[in-house]
Amino acid sequence: MRQPVSKLLLFGATGDLAQRMLLPSLFGLHTDGLLPEGLTITGTARSDYDDKSYRTFASKALEEFLPKELKNKEKIKEFLDRLFYQALDITHPEGFPNLAKKIGDTSGGLAIFLSTAPSLFEPTIKGLDEAGLAHGLVRIGLEKPLGEDLASSREINDAVASVFPEDRTFRIDHYLGKETVQNILALRFGNSMFEPIWNAQGIDNVQITIAETVGLEDRAGYYDGTGALRDMVQNHILQLLAMIAMEPPARFDGTAIRDEKVKVFRSLRQITPAEVPHVTVTGQYGAGAIGTEIVKSYIDELGKPSTAETFVAIKAHVDNWRWQGVPFYLRTGKRMATRRSEIAIQFKPVPHSMFASRGGLLQPNTLIIRLQPEEYIQLLVMTKEPGLDREGVRLKEVPLNLSLDAEFAGTRRRIAYERLLLDLIEGDQTLFVRRDEVEAQWTWIDAIREGWTANDTKPKSYPSGSWGPSTAIALTERDGVTWQDD
Repeated sequence: MRQPVSKLLLFGATGDLAQRMLLPSLFGLHTDGLLPEGLTITGTARSDYDDKSYRTFASKALEEFLPKELKNKEKIKEFLDRLFYQALDITHPEGFPNLAKKIGDTSGGLAIFLSTAPSLFEPTIKGLDEAGLAHGLVRIGLEKPLGEDLASSREINDAVASVFPEDRTFRIDHYLGKETVQNILALRFGNSMFEPIWNAQGIDNVQITIAETVGLEDRAGYYDGTGALRDMVQNHILQLLAMIAMEPPARFDGTAIRDEKVKVFRSLRQITPAEVPHVTVTGQYGAGAIGTEIVKSYIDELGKPSTAETFVAIKAHVDNWRWQGVPFYLRTGKRMATRRSEIAIQFKPVPHSMFASRGGLLQPNTLIIRLQPEEYIQLLVMTKEPGLDREGVRLKEVPLNLSLDAEFAGTRRRIAYERLLLDLIEGDQTLFVRRDEVEAQWTWIDAIREGWTANDTKPKSYPSGSWGPSTAIALTERDGVTWQDD
């Protein structure tokens, strides 16, 4: 359904996500003339604002979170004129008719961005339906978390599907809105050099790392009941894995791309309880230092005992023809040494080195796709060092760099939510997650959690500012592999 809507409804319109990401993203789209002419944006939350006071609230958020170069008083005023507000407590269904009245005529189509606690999904969907805000011209975007396991995810998806069919349901994973993530598709399927070796014959291993230097911040209530496996691996890391491992789609559209991703998730080797201690590592950060800042342990930040994992590393396998025998090492954690999101693909070494007899040492080629904080693609290749070689051939690993920041320096780097919000408004599902993807991801994650329970696994402490527990190093080194930590 590729038809722009005339109205946008934001649930959670006074929350942190709205202030930091949604309002700045919508303003960026407005500034560039990408929002449909006349599109109105109605915010709703429990906070007791009216139109005027919400515009004041939004203005302060833009002042705080917009980059300096985007701050334009005239454009901000134009954007604020698009904003309206209706207070609503989702637990009181009698308030939904007032919300519908505030939004007005939706015959031009309505897009809804729903960012609420999972427990509120069902009453929200019911309230929208009963208020006439779920008809055939309405589509809904769902922000994570979509459940805490397969059973709760199915319950949420069933509630949504009872009102919104799959072609009007947009499940959001903001990593899919990142420019570098989309560039994985261009790198793989737009260049003939990679495809012949993008398989078990050419690749030795794949590493995916999402490392954060922050601790709990203001997410203590949510995070302690969730942990790193469900917060990061179930969605972001598995989506990155799928982009690397998927077969070439026939077309660049939502159906073809998501068909190939779900095949990857269904091919993930299930990890049994007996295997869990050998292929997974869990950790929880202790006190330490991030740069020059001394930081508390997770338990001290939380203020109570906890067994929630803030770090997880997994050795995974995709059991299909292309990837048979290739390990995928997945890693994420808080209070790590540096902030980094990247994919490292290590190719197999050359079958014979003609330089060995002359002292030349070869390293396997590695392709690094950095997602943040910088955005670049780097291929590490072997070259000969300059010289007369009287004492032997000296070889050196050097990087071939494609810096997206430098190469496209004149192009504004967009927030991931800009693309996702625009796609929601226009009805393009390509970068959103389908129900069968979510459920296949949860099936794999639940098996790991069941294994932790069966083995009474407790997270091992690691110092803040490190790369996690020492057992995470052993996870790769017993295979002769070293984490890409440079």
